[in-house]
Amino acid sequence: MTASRLRAVRTSLVGGIAAGSLLLLAGPAFAHVSVQPGTAEKGGYSTINIKVPNEKDNASTVKLELSLDPKHPLVSVMPQAVPGWEVKVEKTKLDKPVQMHGKEINEAVSKVTWSGGKIEPGQFQQFPLSVGKLPTDADELVFKALQTYSDDEVVRWIDASTPGGHEADHPAPVLKLVAKGSTGPAGKTDGKEAKDGTAAAAAAKDEKAAGSDGGSDTTARVLAVAGIVVGVAGAAFGVLAGRRRSAA
Repeated sequence: MTASRLRAVRTSLVGGIAAGSLLLLAGPAFAHVSVQPGTAEKGGYSTINIKVPNEKDNASTVKLELSLDPKHPLVSVMPQAVPGWEVKVEKTKLDKPVQMHGKEINEAVSKVTWSGGKIEPGQFQQFPLSVGKLPTDADELVFKALQTYSDDEVVRWIDASTPGGHEADHPAPVLKLVAKGSTGPAGKTDGKEAKDGTAAAAAAKDEKAAGSDGGSDTTARVLAVAGIVVGVAGAAFGVLAGRRRSAA
């Protein structure tokens, strides 16, 4: 094989592997712990889902710890039961009591922990919460999440993302707060639903919508594998063609 043909084969091989690797790395970029839906109305109640995808191929997610925004305490936080998971709600005292439904509230939920269940590789789980009243003096609520795997690795979803800048490696889940009437039906929850904590219908809608995100994760991974296969196959074809021309 001549030197020029050898360089061409090497270029083809490196290019194919590089392209496949880029696709492979692009897949997990979608898989962040996030809030679904991503917006809610200021001053009201809302049902949100904390979506937790499993990003590892050899371990299961076994615990999720969600810390609420201490700058904007929520006096009503009610988790919906998730089969197979135990939930623990922790509260802290407020520096300044607030009035709610004619009562003085001295404490607010600061942390919610789910444990005892498993999110297997290639799967995700949603943890519904009824929250309120949402603040009127803020444009977003930032949650911090710790995701624990069965191999004892803990992924800290606590990084702040800069608006218009590069996304953080492990961005904290964010709930955007908008003016009343700005959200669609998926972002609304009436007061009765929030007080009762019965949010099955809203959670089902959110789960259906979030399922498309899970599909995107899977599609990206499939495309990544396909890219690697195509790249390697192209490189192999180049090698065989070079050998045949050399033999001729």
